[in-house]
Amino acid sequence: MRELREKAQGGGLRVGIVAARYNEMLVRHMIDGAHEALLDAGVKDDDIVLVRVPGAFELPAAARRLADTGQLHAIVALGVVLRGETYHFELVADACAQGLQQVALQGKVGIGFGVLTVDTVEQGLARAGLKQNKGQEAALTALEMARLLTTI
Repeated sequence: MRELREKAQGGGLRVGIVAARYNEMLVRHMIDGAHEALLDAGVKDDDIVLVRVPGAFELPAAARRLADTGQLHAIVALGVVLRGETYHFELVADACAQGLQQVALQGKVGIGFGVLTVDTVEQGLARAGLKQNKGQEAALTALEMARLLTTI
């Protein structure tokens, strides 16, 4: 049996980072982690573009537009949705995840899903950089998927 598996190597790839401005303190850590991971994987700084959107709900539209340009190989989507006292949390988180999944299913670019859904700021801090950095993980996933999509 032949197994198709790629590594998160970024040499020669162009990558977009789409990041929400809402919950900036947390998202900034994830942007920094993603940027560092991309550089460490061999992506040139000039081949990385950062696009800021108001919040997590807007991430899929910007990601879709970037994917449709045909100029990028991978997109890293970063945001944080904090649970509040209303149902709004679920609506935003679900819409964001489903929208980014639709972009991924187009198969034009590798997508890294770095959208945290947390109950507290402390949980967000732990996952955005203090204990682990989901931005780094999402960036490496995007690179791996970009390579895999060109191999299949």
